[in-house]
This record gives sequence, C-alpha cells and structure tokens, in this order.
Amino acid sequence: MSLAPPWRSLISRALHHNRSLVYSRYLQLATVKKNGRPANRTVVFRGFWGETNQLKIITDSRSQKFTEIQQKSWGEICWYFPKTREQFRLCGEIILVDSNYSELEFQTARKSMWQEISDNARIQFAWAAPGEKRARMEAFSPALPDIIEPLDNFCLLLFDPEQVDHLQLRGEPQNRWLYTKDEAGRWKVLEVNP
Repeated sequence: MSLAPPWRSLISRALHHNRSLVYSRYLQLATVKKNGRPANRTVVFRGFWGETNQLKIITDSRSQKFTEIQQKSWGEICWYFPKTREQFRLCGEIILVDSNYSELEFQTARKSMWQEISDNARIQFAWAAPGEKRARMEAFSPALPDIIEPLDNFCLLLFDPEQVDHLQLRGEPQNRWLYTKDEAGRWKVLEVNP
C-alpha cells in the first residue's frame, strides 16, 4: 500500500470542517463533448475507492453525461468549501464502470456502490430515462429496485487525479499549492502564486 498524497488529507480535513453543509459533498465535473464543446455538471462525492485516490461518483447510462464520458476520458473537478474558504481543482482520468465493464474488481466496486447508496438514490435509476420528453407521473413511482444487484443503467465513475490545485482563499496574500503526479506515480508539491 502506498502513502496517500498530501492533498488527500487536505480534502478530508475540508470535508470534516464543512460537514454541517450538506452541499459540501457536491462538486463540479467538467468534460469535453464529442463535438469539442465543454460540459459541466454537479455531482455528489461518494468517497474514495478502497485504498486508491480515485473519487467515486455515480451516473445513469441513459443520461447525457454517460454519452459524453466513454470508458476512459479526461475531466476536471472544481470543489469549493465555503466554511474553510478553499478550492480544489483536480485534473485526471475518468474510468466509467458500466454493466459491461470487463474487469471483475471494477464490477465488484460498482455493485458495492449500488448497495451503499440510499433507497431514494437507487430508485431514481428506475425512473423514466433522463433528458427525454417528460413522462407521466407513474414513470416516477416504480417499485424499489433490488438492493443487491444494480440495474444495468447504474454506472460508477472513478476519477483518478493526476494534478491537484489547492487554493486557500484566506490570508493576504492567499495560499496556493500545485500537486502533480510524476510518471512513477509519486506526488510532487510546488507552492505557487495565488
């Protein structure tokens, strides 16, 4: 097991200090669409995957987000914590684990994530397809899906950071650090101008 990079404890600390704000677990995920245009959406941080530094996020394979993110692509996260007045920008690779993903370890993580989410989150995956013409109300009152086996449209996104930009907005001047992973997987830190 490798040591966690220094930015990881800073995010954990920020989450702890902002825990009274439910929305502190919301972050913005930006990607680039196939047509070259940007796409940005708010998603929920679901924790880190096991002993890795990969952030867990969930999505529906029927959503536009799914079509923008293929099996592996790049993205950037922007995450602001209001109480501690700090921002994290993470650039990295996105691994999309859908029902057809071939590696067992990732399918196990997908299934585990399904079992961890609430019934309210789980039932949304049984609703009418997102982004389509508004369905009748009964399409939003399905039976509760199985809590063990995920629906086929349930996907786990794993965001694997390669670079983390941490800005503390307190202080005069403000403080900023850039964490970069080298080719050997080691993290380097550089204090930079805000």
